[in-house]
Amino acid sequence: MIISNGLLRIVTLASYAAGILPFISVAQTLTKPNIIFLMTDQQRWDAIGVNNPNIKTPNLDRLARQGILFSQATCQAPMCTPSRNSMMFGLYPSQLGIRSNGSHALGDQFLPCDPLPERLRKAGYQTAGFGKTHWGRTDQPIGTRGFETRYVGAKEVGKETGAIYQDDENPTGLAAYRKEVANYGPGEEGVEGYLGKTSEVADSNHRDGWVAEKCLKFLDQGIDPSRPLFLYLSFLKPHAGLNVPKRFVELYNINDIPDTEQPPWKEEPDTHLEYSDQNSKFQAARHQEWQTAWLKMTPLERRRTTLYYYANCSWLDDYFGQVLVKLEKAGRLKNALIVYTADHGEMLGERNYRFTKYCLYESSVRVPILLSGTLIPEALRGTTDQRPAELVDLYPTIVKAAGTSQQLASPGLDLLSERKRKGSFCEYHDSGAPAWMWRTNKWKLILYSTQTLEAAKSSAIPFKGELYDLENDPHEWKNLYYSKKYQEIREQLKTELLEHVARSFTGFPVGKG
Repeated sequence: MIISNGLLRIVTLASYAAGILPFISVAQTLTKPNIIFLMTDQQRWDAIGVNNPNIKTPNLDRLARQGILFSQATCQAPMCTPSRNSMMFGLYPSQLGIRSNGSHALGDQFLPCDPLPERLRKAGYQTAGFGKTHWGRTDQPIGTRGFETRYVGAKEVGKETGAIYQDDENPTGLAAYRKEVANYGPGEEGVEGYLGKTSEVADSNHRDGWVAEKCLKFLDQGIDPSRPLFLYLSFLKPHAGLNVPKRFVELYNINDIPDTEQPPWKEEPDTHLEYSDQNSKFQAARHQEWQTAWLKMTPLERRRTTLYYYANCSWLDDYFGQVLVKLEKAGRLKNALIVYTADHGEMLGERNYRFTKYCLYESSVRVPILLSGTLIPEALRGTTDQRPAELVDLYPTIVKAAGTSQQLASPGLDLLSERKRKGSFCEYHDSGAPAWMWRTNKWKLILYSTQTLEAAKSSAIPFKGELYDLENDPHEWKNLYYSKKYQEIREQLKTELLEHVARSFTGFPVGKG
């Protein structure tokens, strides 16, 4: 569709007059790159084909071949709400005060800065958001936070005033989906949720299927030709439950999938995870249920869970492919930055049949990050970047590409610059006590309290620790923290962690800009 510059000018001025946009000229907006943000929930760093030959994700693999794969990236908290808030504001969970899924979310009037979609809307972008954000629950109103078009799969992941929900538009289909997962447990992460099945529910009645169809329809009918596009597509899976359409299950042969390696001990040793189990009856009971069920299985039966998890990843990858085709036909990939990531990983039966996240080990904290599209310099396409990247880096990377800036002194770095940090930072608070991670490509340090934060305020009991040689002990089974041989390395990592926290937290807050 060809529209004259005169008409484009009228559209932009009309939007400005209506209070939808600050005035930005057509010439400015049409030179800005389209920003395509693709996201999944609980997808491991190694659950894409370029990192794991056992999994089929051809569309994400193509993005990697045409862009940059950040092989050492981590999240900022191994659970949904703090990770996603951190990513969308460019701040660490403790800077926001949102440290766990149970944290009270920020009402719109208390936001420290513009969330990413609002920042881009103010920069002249058409903003369209499809799928999960998971800001959290609050008695204060939460709007769409900059998304002009907003569709969400189900209200249980948080209500946004002004969003359109599957609950309202497709209640019969959503009821069919909920009936299929009714015995999957809290968050669909119980034993049945991880056992999974070949789904008998129509794709469009799955929450992700409904969201994907709304996104595809928008790309056919809703793109504003006068503005660059910020498209956000965020799925709820491969997070359990693992009920997957048949055609994606059939992509895999169970005999090709390896069994999950297990540690040489039966009970979690002296670690932050042991402490977490001791202080969270819910987490401990759930692990006991998983462990009891999986110990009774044969290796072949256990592989079925991994197969369904991989099939889930392939299903979402197929939707990403369909979206990219639509964008290509619309001419929106000629000048574009494409981002793909996940909010955190998935243990998938490791450490004696433990599932979900809620710990600081590799499978939980590492995430895939891909930057692709025409905005990537040709010399960098198809490369792997081994810098210690973080999800908090995505905000500054995106706003810089969009020709705007951040409002706050953020801990994040522009991933398209040459800047780098010594390691990556992650925090975990779900046990009631603080735990911090500092990770380099070779070493991981974990410091954790064995007391709740309130008790620790007046206590002289020191933090405990874990130290792992990631090159020689990738499973993190051998804790070197108390070994005299590694004392110098331990203290160096502690110093780097302290310096990083001091630099990052001192720069905040500085108020709204």
